[in-house]
Amino acid sequence: MTPVLLSWSGGKDAAWALQALRHRREVEVVGLLTTLTEGFDRVSMQGIRREVLHAQARAAGLPLIESWIPQAADNAAYIASFTNALADARARWPGLSHLAFGDLFLADIRAWREALCADLGWTPLFPLFGNDTRSLARTMLEGGLRAHLCCVDTTRLDAAFAGHAFDSALLDALPAGIDPCGEYGEFHTCVFAGPMFDTPLALQRGATVLRDRRFAYTDFKLA
Repeated sequence: MTPVLLSWSGGKDAAWALQALRHRREVEVVGLLTTLTEGFDRVSMQGIRREVLHAQARAAGLPLIESWIPQAADNAAYIASFTNALADARARWPGLSHLAFGDLFLADIRAWREALCADLGWTPLFPLFGNDTRSLARTMLEGGLRAHLCCVDTTRLDAAFAGHAFDSALLDALPAGIDPCGEYGEFHTCVFAGPMFDTPLALQRGATVLRDRRFAYTDFKLA
């Protein structure tokens, strides 16, 4: 079996990518790689607490490689940290050369990742790419995935959706033009249960705050 490192955001797409990869007999996910922001101790973009991130990794039964970036990091800082994290992963799993992502359909993002992986000597995998997101969202829910919206881009979606469960009611309530999986960045999620976890996480919802006058973050911590 080919060992694979999975880029892990703590959200539904990464979690479902893990589920999809575990159904492939030719590959084995050996670890998770997550980018976190210094000072906040949270997953970059999603805003998921580090303690919740580690609880997710334990529930998935996988070790976690952390890639730390400074606040307001530029692309060069991100790539430098990402490169170091991949080197750490290779030191831990000699011969590891495949890195999976949970991207769904944005061709420009996929092309950027492919070019970066080529420069660094890695082979990218996209187990969910090309899926119809309307069907995929329903498949996730039918498969037992459970998550909450932890970040909403208020330029695309009303802040009232922050903290909402990712469920059928949400999918029915999303305005026209909003992708059911939030692939255009409309929202991000925090997964707390699903077939990729041995046990569900008990999360407690906290406050919702607006950052950069744009992103509504709802805090979730371990209960």
